[in-house]
Amino acid sequence: MLESLITSKTRLRLLVKFFVNSKTQSHLRGLAEEFGESTNAIRKELNNLTQAGFLEKHIDKNKIEYQANTKHPFFSNIQEIIRKYLGLDKLLEQILDRMGDVQQVVLVGDIAEGRDSGKIDVLVSGKSLNGEYISHLTSRVESLIDRKVVFTLLADRINSSGLVLFDKEAGI
Repeated sequence: MLESLITSKTRLRLLVKFFVNSKTQSHLRGLAEEFGESTNAIRKELNNLTQAGFLEKHIDKNKIEYQANTKHPFFSNIQEIIRKYLGLDKLLEQILDRMGDVQQVVLVGDIAEGRDSGKIDVLVSGKSLNGEYISHLTSRVESLIDRKVVFTLLADRINSSGLVLFDKEAGI
């Protein structure tokens, strides 16, 4: 659906890369390698997004690093749209609905790094989680968001560098 609004596949991939997790930073050559596209195509879109104020440039030695501009007035709107595009809102809703006493939900792997590989790895922590519900939830969520989902249930709090979608203690 978002593909009809944002017709440039490169631009959409860049928005996913930088707006799923606002801490994500990358440089031109790394993006070209990751996307399998020419540096010219990537450079053009990076320049457009930077000129519009959606991305910030930081010079790190000889490389220019790009990152989402969290101070942009539309940052939270774009991030919400991208997360809905990936189905992360539905994923979280389904987890919190009947999983039990969920303490944290953290995305790890490709999606936490802004790569839409079609697979989402989810860590769920909490006490007395409904393990039986997870197999039903997996197929239900996969059909809702059209992506493969792998759940890992943990009893203890998660100390991961992943993307935190929900943290009961932190109020997120």
